[in-house]
Amino acid sequence: MSSSPVNWCNVRPRSDFLAAPSVLLLPGWQGSGPGHWQMHWARTQGYAVVEQNDWLHPLRGDWLARLDETVIDAPGPVVLVAHSLGCILVSAWAGVSRHTARVRCALLVAPGDTEAPELKDRLPGWSPIARQALPFRSIVVGSQNDPYCTAQRAQALAHAWGARWVDLGAAGHINADSSLGDWPGGQALLQTLLKD
Repeated sequence: MSSSPVNWCNVRPRSDFLAAPSVLLLPGWQGSGPGHWQMHWARTQGYAVVEQNDWLHPLRGDWLARLDETVIDAPGPVVLVAHSLGCILVSAWAGVSRHTARVRCALLVAPGDTEAPELKDRLPGWSPIARQALPFRSIVVGSQNDPYCTAQRAQALAHAWGARWVDLGAAGHINADSSLGDWPGGQALLQTLLKD
C-alpha cells in the first residue's frame, strides 16, 4: 500500500516547540524581597514570579501543585529560575511531575540544605532532598560562604542533578544581602543555558 508524499509546505510545526519560553521565577522560603535579583528580573525583564500560597510556612505538596499548575498553564516551553528552597522544589517536582518535558532548562541558585539540622526542623517535609538527575539542562550556582548550604553540599547536589556547577566565591546566600543588584552575571548564565 503506497502512501501519498507529505507536502511539508502545509505541515505546521507544533507551536509550543517554537514559542519563546516563559521564564518562571521560583523564590525560596519567605519569598524574595524587592531588593532581590529575582524581583529585579521580574521588573526589568517581565519574568513571572510563581506566587506560593504561604511563603512563611511552605508546604511541599502545595508548592509542588502550584508549580505544576503554572507549568501546565504556560503557553509554551518554560525556563525555571529558582533560588534557595525554590531549587529544592524544582528537584522534587522533576521527580513526580508528568510535565517536565515542557521545561527547556533551569538556573538553580543557592540551594537551601533542608537536610541540615537548622533548616530541617524549620522546614518540615522538605527532606530528604530529591537527588535524581534532572530531565532538562541546568546550572547550579553556589557560594563559599552561604549560611544555608555549604559549597560542598551545593556542588554535590549539582552533581546528583546532572547540572553544571558554578562557584561564585564569597557571595553569601546570593540574595539581596549579597548586593548583586539585577545580577548581570546571572543573566549571562541564563543566556548560556538558553543558547545550548
